[in-house]
Amino acid sequence: MSGVRAAAGPGHQRTAPAVERAWSADPYADALHAGRGPLFLRRADGWLLPLDVERWCAGADAADLEVLRRCEGPVLDVGCGPGRLVAALGARGHRALGIDVSVAAVAHTVGRGGQALLRSVFDPLPGTGRWGTALLIDGNIGIGGDPATLLRRLAQLLAPGGLLIAETAPHPDVDEHALVQITDANGTPGAPFPWARVGTPALLRHARTTHWRPTAQWSTPERTFVALRRE
Repeated sequence: MSGVRAAAGPGHQRTAPAVERAWSADPYADALHAGRGPLFLRRADGWLLPLDVERWCAGADAADLEVLRRCEGPVLDVGCGPGRLVAALGARGHRALGIDVSVAAVAHTVGRGGQALLRSVFDPLPGTGRWGTALLIDGNIGIGGDPATLLRRLAQLLAPGGLLIAETAPHPDVDEHALVQITDANGTPGAPFPWARVGTPALLRHARTTHWRPTAQWSTPERTFVALRRE
């Protein structure tokens, strides 16, 4: 998962310091170093969303491999975390770049032999307008708390006709925008930042208003995915 940026003028956004601190905070970095949680996103009302650190730190699983099979051209993994997808793409001969605002996540990705930059999706990025595929996996459709804004940004990054593969919330009726905090088992929360959770129907609504055309939907028992094509 990746951090987000606060607006700083047309066409460019800069890192919101609280968000960057949140994803670089010790609980997140410690969980990546340990390869396990518990780690959570905590809403203001106390509701907790468990983060699947063990899966992020493992190798690509069957659901991931189906995502990678669909990738076209050079791939940008937005919020790459510890880099399992970037490493797996490289092993399959794809040119792939991960971006994340966590120093620990970028270091893990590079340690796995992948390429990664310490950047937000809203920063200036190499290859703008030329990426064949962008990935928003492991909840990263939530970056910034505003899926429509994120979809518009990805349209700028992808080549004409480029492909976006997003993982949606497994509960289809979810369309939630909230301030959350990263916390560990000790319950000490970090700085709040905006996040979103959307099921497939909500994502498709956002896609229609941001000039994306749905091309595929699929699921496993625990995960759901949507492929969108830039119009």
